[in-house]
Amino acid sequence: MQEKQKDIIIIGGGLTGLTLAFYLKKAGKDFLIVEQQDRTGGVINTISEEGFIYETGPNTGVLSSPEIVELFDSLNNDCKLVIANPESKKRYIWKNKRWNALPSGFISAVTTPLFSFYDKIRILGEPFRKAGLNPDESIASLVKRRMGQSYLDYAVDPFISGIYAGDPHRLITRYAMPKLYRLEQDYGSFIGGAIEKKKLPKSALQKRTTSEVFSVNGGLTYLISALNNAIGNENIITACKNVKVDKSQNGFLVSFNNEAGQIVKLNAPKVITTTGANILSELLPFISKELIQPLSVLKYAPVVQVAVGFTNWKGLKLDAFGALMPTKENRNMLGVLFPSAIFEGRAPKNGALLSVFLGGVKNASLINKSDEEIKLLVLNEISETLGENAAPDLLRIFRYSQAIPQYDISSEQRIFTINKIQDENPGLFLAGNIRDGIGMSDRVKQARMLAEQLNN
Repeated sequence: MQEKQKDIIIIGGGLTGLTLAFYLKKAGKDFLIVEQQDRTGGVINTISEEGFIYETGPNTGVLSSPEIVELFDSLNNDCKLVIANPESKKRYIWKNKRWNALPSGFISAVTTPLFSFYDKIRILGEPFRKAGLNPDESIASLVKRRMGQSYLDYAVDPFISGIYAGDPHRLITRYAMPKLYRLEQDYGSFIGGAIEKKKLPKSALQKRTTSEVFSVNGGLTYLISALNNAIGNENIITACKNVKVDKSQNGFLVSFNNEAGQIVKLNAPKVITTTGANILSELLPFISKELIQPLSVLKYAPVVQVAVGFTNWKGLKLDAFGALMPTKENRNMLGVLFPSAIFEGRAPKNGALLSVFLGGVKNASLINKSDEEIKLLVLNEISETLGENAAPDLLRIFRYSQAIPQYDISSEQRIFTINKIQDENPGLFLAGNIRDGIGMSDRVKQARMLAEQLNN
């Protein structure tokens, strides 16, 4: 069998792989994406059904890096960036059987019932507390030390549930929330650091990095389509099974079975993996089990996402981004997003679209419940917390057993191992959300940096 030659092979056609390929194409590089699924985009997928437009994976992104702003600039003709409705900036937190808006300013912070009087007074001293000395301090420990227990329970804990589906007592701040970690380390304070950072001069691009919530007109699938079109079908192979990477005389030999079942072999001096940690050992058999073990044990939060649509909504007014559930409240859901309040056209005129999340590391067993059990749990949560008792017109369940990697105490060893593997195997790059963040903006930033490295 003849072995074909490529300069660069990207394993995985999710957002990281596609963004990397997009910039390699612009630079005129010879590359190929090898994707296991029958489509690209990873978990990003939009479905239009019965008057609703819902996401089966991420619902939104955040414009938190210059790289993602620039990507949309480059794709402007093929997909339209949509910024969240300004009225949806509120976040609700459940406490004492009612929703309370998360404070957005001094007055609301003083009057909110979410935080204790003691912690409200104590927060005045936050700028004067010493910076922590433990580089492996958990998010929970850091927040409790600087802001108090009630801020942890009713602000940070539900936020971590919403972002990581994780446990703030296990997530390490410098890996899971590096910007928060740097505020304390660089400025000595969250409040003082935020004030000082606002004073720093910004470039035109940095001014457009607003941390606003975004989607794409018609749904995030259109971002994937735009990237596919720019990359070209000739540079993407989908439905690849039994993908393996081995060392070869001139770099690496990538082999797989194509859609027709034929064995394909490709030589390349450079290979980039963007897959989950759980398959790296099988994907890279030339790396010893002992060396790759710190990657193989990366924990993932299991998540159940349920899209629920009502053509005639009569429940609580949906005037927020969504609502988050603190662990202390002992309810089944992690939280619920209100996509029809965030973006226009996601539900019929008088209707509502919800995206309900269950499971996470604290309730991992929920992913094993039957569809009927999940349905009953979700409808009960909607009835008791959002006041809608009518049967929904749409309900779709999506399970992700390894949804979100947890940047816990094992992160330092994982990063060390990634660097060691790359140093010992020049031309091999381990990318994806096993490092550098889990958000869409993080994925784009990592891909852009890799592209610049490969272009040099």
